[in-house]
Amino acid sequence: MPFMVDALSPVKVLVVDDEPLVRVGITRTLRQLEHVELVGEASDGLEAVSLIEALKPNVVFLDVQMPGMNGFEVLEALEVDSKPVIVFVTAFDQHAIRAFDVHAADYILKPFDDERLITSLERAIVRTRAVAEQKGLEPLLEDIRTQRAKHTERFLIRSAGRIYFVAATEIDWIEAADNYVRLYAEGKPHLVRSKISQLADELDPTGFARVHRSHIVNMARVRELRPLASGDCDIILKNGQVVRMSRSYRQAFEKKMTG
Repeated sequence: MPFMVDALSPVKVLVVDDEPLVRVGITRTLRQLEHVELVGEASDGLEAVSLIEALKPNVVFLDVQMPGMNGFEVLEALEVDSKPVIVFVTAFDQHAIRAFDVHAADYILKPFDDERLITSLERAIVRTRAVAEQKGLEPLLEDIRTQRAKHTERFLIRSAGRIYFVAATEIDWIEAADNYVRLYAEGKPHLVRSKISQLADELDPTGFARVHRSHIVNMARVRELRPLASGDCDIILKNGQVVRMSRSYRQAFEKKMTG
């Protein structure tokens, strides 16, 4: 499989993903490419930081959701003299906007084929030249610090062959569904692949509150609280929807609502 790159021979590549099958697929393709040196693999964020700083790869294929720390946290933890160019590899649609906000070379959504992988590598190699000639990793780190201070404002939804966005302000409440969440907006559920604990961190805490291990509510949509004998509460939204709140979340929620 020919792959020629001017002025970079070889290109040092590191693969970071907590899914073994994904790492196998990427590394198998990379080993067939001319002028590409696969320098290592990592299965979690902490290992990724160590290998990036030790091996100094030109390009890193980096998963977003991993044990220890996520892909964005990996980049923030790196020393400035490490200069990788990043291609994010993930199954989570909602990270696409943020990935480009921090100037990643590309963003691959699982599952992907060899052609898509090679296209991303080519884009990353073009970026390595700019990084080498300019300021290295510093602009990327600064962008990440800026983006981490922001909150998710919209969600990318894929359904029945359509791709569309739902604004966070349109959401009434959110319900956990195994490795997914359901965003209820204007009476309709929208399925998004994410953990509810992750969304609790990403949503604006002045507008949203976690009220149950499986529920988040938009505080602007709350009409009434109905205490239950168990100590739990039923939250009545303005559209009449009832959302259960666990008693362990009640004090913090009431403080938010009255603060």
